[in-house]
Amino acid sequence: MEYIEVLKQIIFVIIVSYLIGSIPTGYIVVKLFTGQDIRTIGSGSTGATNVKRVMGKKWFFTVMILDALKGALPVILSILFGSVLNNIGLLPVLAAIFVILGHSKSIFLKFTGGKSVASGVGTLLALDWQAGLIIVLTWAIITWISRYVSLGSIVAMALAPLIMWFLNAPAAYIVYALIAAIYVIYLHRENIKRLIEGNENKVR
Repeated sequence: MEYIEVLKQIIFVIIVSYLIGSIPTGYIVVKLFTGQDIRTIGSGSTGATNVKRVMGKKWFFTVMILDALKGALPVILSILFGSVLNNIGLLPVLAAIFVILGHSKSIFLKFTGGKSVASGVGTLLALDWQAGLIIVLTWAIITWISRYVSLGSIVAMALAPLIMWFLNAPAAYIVYALIAAIYVIYLHRENIKRLIEGNENKVR
């Protein structure tokens, strides 16, 4: 009976986290205010950077914050109400993995979406707010110096596992930060190619 309860909680967290992650914030905002499908504009991503191309800086930050909150919510709920192996952080990490998966492969947009940076940072903030804050500051500094949002995102996420380790986060959180870093960097593979070629768009 105990194993059934464990399985129920795991399945529930996976499904709910994925569905919350799948809420296409950027798509909804652009569609609601302009009538356009953001997937047909710029990079085709539903993330904050592509929203900025259509609606400007204010909505860039709005969508970024909403996506971060979307990433944090399932993790916080699993910490507060989950009981399955929470001593090793199993449920929060599962919530984090599936919320960023939902953001990039939304069931509501035929498995398209964004690059999971803001939602990924939201999960990290929820797991360890100190590490999350350092990651946000790293992103801001690199982006400000280089004027490349993609470079700031790649560097910040690449450093996330090291930051978690340095702050003595639970092993499960460090492993998740590594998984998230690899996944987000993979989603930025075209940006990396453009950065190398010198064709990546800068923040104006």
